[in-house]
Amino acid sequence: MHTLELILAEHAFFKGLEPRYMQLITGCASNVRFDARTYIFREGEAAERFYLIREGKVALETFAAERGSIVIETIEAGEVLGWSWLFPPYQWHFSARVVEPTLAIALDGVCLRNKCEEDHDLGYQLVKRVAQIMMQRLQATRLQLLDVYSFRA
Repeated sequence: MHTLELILAEHAFFKGLEPRYMQLITGCASNVRFDARTYIFREGEAAERFYLIREGKVALETFAAERGSIVIETIEAGEVLGWSWLFPPYQWHFSARVVEPTLAIALDGVCLRNKCEEDHDLGYQLVKRVAQIMMQRLQATRLQLLDVYSFRA
């Protein structure tokens, strides 16, 4: 049986992070489960957590007036869902709809932000990792926009 700390330490997002940080982070973590066709969060809501997906699939969506919901990216096992917990105004920029039953580890954003304020080295390590996710999402959004606007040509 794996402990939550071991599961977190083995996840790609936290790979290589010092063990002392893993102990702090584990204190902000909990296991969660989501049923298919439910929303983990919706665009504009308060961003209070982020998620390490262990099993299942989650569609990251945005809403466009003329097109309805547009899937930007599908997040699967081994990936991270959410970065808005780290940056003011702490609101989700996308919606996350569960495609198939999903198991994840939820990390409390307020808890982590407080730990980052206490230890700026930890904060820097987390910001670097979150920046990578933001870049991936930005690229995925860019590709979706190119696809959306190519239908109009």
